[in-house]
Amino acid sequence: MDEDRDHRGRSRFTLTDTEHGRTWGVCSVVDGLFTEPARGTYELFGWVPEGAGPHGWVGPRAWLVPEDGTLDPWLLGDAETLRPLPKTGSLVLAGEDDYEGPPEGYRGPVRAHDGHRWLGSCREFTRVLPTVRALPPLVLRGLAPGDELRAVLAKGTRKALDLEEVSLEIKDDRGDPLVDCVLWAKVEAWGPSPHGIGLIDLELGRYHTLVPEHARPIWERWFTGPPEAPAAWTGMGTRERGAWLDLVQQRACRRTHHGRAAGHAYELDGRNITDEPGLYLALGEAVNGPGGYFGGCLDALDDCLGGTFGYTAPATLLWRNAGTARAHLSQRLTPNGQRYDLFAEALQVLAEGGMNVTLA
Repeated sequence: MDEDRDHRGRSRFTLTDTEHGRTWGVCSVVDGLFTEPARGTYELFGWVPEGAGPHGWVGPRAWLVPEDGTLDPWLLGDAETLRPLPKTGSLVLAGEDDYEGPPEGYRGPVRAHDGHRWLGSCREFTRVLPTVRALPPLVLRGLAPGDELRAVLAKGTRKALDLEEVSLEIKDDRGDPLVDCVLWAKVEAWGPSPHGIGLIDLELGRYHTLVPEHARPIWERWFTGPPEAPAAWTGMGTRERGAWLDLVQQRACRRTHHGRAAGHAYELDGRNITDEPGLYLALGEAVNGPGGYFGGCLDALDDCLGGTFGYTAPATLLWRNAGTARAHLSQRLTPNGQRYDLFAEALQVLAEGGMNVTLA
């Protein structure tokens, strides 16, 4: 159960109608917020690893690149191998499948990489269609229904119970906005709740995962409020850092940011920039303090430098321990597998956005 155990977040969840802004109801407990997303599965035949090859969790992104140079690569997000690689034979790779998937009709040789290194290649592959499974319902327990929801439930028709697009607005224990989860939902069941008189338990059918299960510890940490000191993410692996960055970005987009005067001096602690999420988490905290956001990719960083999220050009940035980022980010791969230097490109984007960077 996704529960506020200390009972401080009695109105943590608010269900609203995205089209008209109506509040359907408010509650403190939601079941089904965290679920395992549907994953695409590929069996890669005649697999030949490069270096150590992939084992277990591969990374936040794995690109499958057709050997036919005229075809586009496709993406598996949050990719992992499903069973140990035999000495000869195939590799089974699974992940959140790119909505486009492999090029139509192509099943020939592919080469795979994780955005950092080449993993290996195969002579052909097959796409294993996942078993169709219904997602568990989203159950809002102890919901105080609004008048509009009461009217919908009283009507009870299939059309009325289809709430269409809704937003589950989530606050932390301090009552501050944390994230919005948008979904298409319909009422499947409801009834009196043991949580209190006049409250109901509302069961919603939905069509996609809201938050992946591996992000649960990160969200539960943020439910208590933002970190009070910087670098709370530094002991995490890349997967957990990515979940932290996703939440930081979503939270930042719900908040009002006041610009600083031009000429502000920032200092970046670069000791823990060992991966891409670490780069943006460190930048976010350098500009906006503990738990702060300042871009989650180069395009988003460029947008932030345009005058959002508290920044006003020109400014200065002292980047301490820059060698750590240079060592870990200089050799990256584009989706097609071309080499590029993420560290150098980040410096260029900062400079073009009016940030005078000194490396130390």
